Amino acid sequence: MSDDDRSAPLVDRVYEHRFSPDESAEKNLVWRELGRYLQRFVPGDGTVIDVACDRGDFITNVKAKEKWATDLRDVSAHLPGDVRFVQADGLKLAEHAPSAYFDLAFMSNYLEHLPSADAVLRQLEVVRQLLKPSGRVLILQPNIRLTGQSYWDFIDHKVALTERSLVEAAELCGYETERVITRFLPYTTKSRLPQSPFLVRAYLACKPAWLLFGKQTLYLGRAP
Repeated sequence: MSDDDRSAPLVDRVYEHRFSPDESAEKNLVWRELGRYLQRFVPGDGTVIDVACDRGDFITNVKAKEKWATDLRDVSAHLPGDVRFVQADGLKLAEHAPSAYFDLAFMSNYLEHLPSADAVLRQLEVVRQLLKPSGRVLILQPNIRLTGQSYWDFIDHKVALTERSLVEAAELCGYETERVITRFLPYTTKSRLPQSPFLVRAYLACKPAWLLFGKQTLYLGRAP
């Protein structure tokens, strides 16, 4: 590792190490199937923002009238032309994106990276500011109750969340909980199952498999 590599922001170094180009491409194929499934929560004629979008696996693979994505890193090169990208700290999004504008905000594998429980609450409050009245937040979140100690296998995980603490946090910030799927997806795309698009499609169609392999919780809440 060069001196320049060591001085790079931690988030850049972590993600460059965590996913090779081939793994990132495979992850996007998996998200094509996930996007089809999650489309039921996405208003096709609405405005959608993907918070902490990484390479935009979600926002690339859903349909909406207007699509935005944000990340701390400049990941614009990985996003299609119909996505408006804003480089910003998620906790400061109210300074960079319009208030009361979005029909849906999505966050995936993000809240656990924030520095504290207070920061999780602040992030949910910031997202609520961006949503239209009765807009929704959709959160895909690893669940420490289901993952056990493997939750800490990633050096940048800081906040432990279960489905109950996620619901509590959202409701403290004014959201009305509409749906919670406690056991939804396996913990990580590095898991053995599912991997290929075919296996993802089969997995999503077989809800009993969720009870066996599901380590991530899907939360849907509505803003006041």
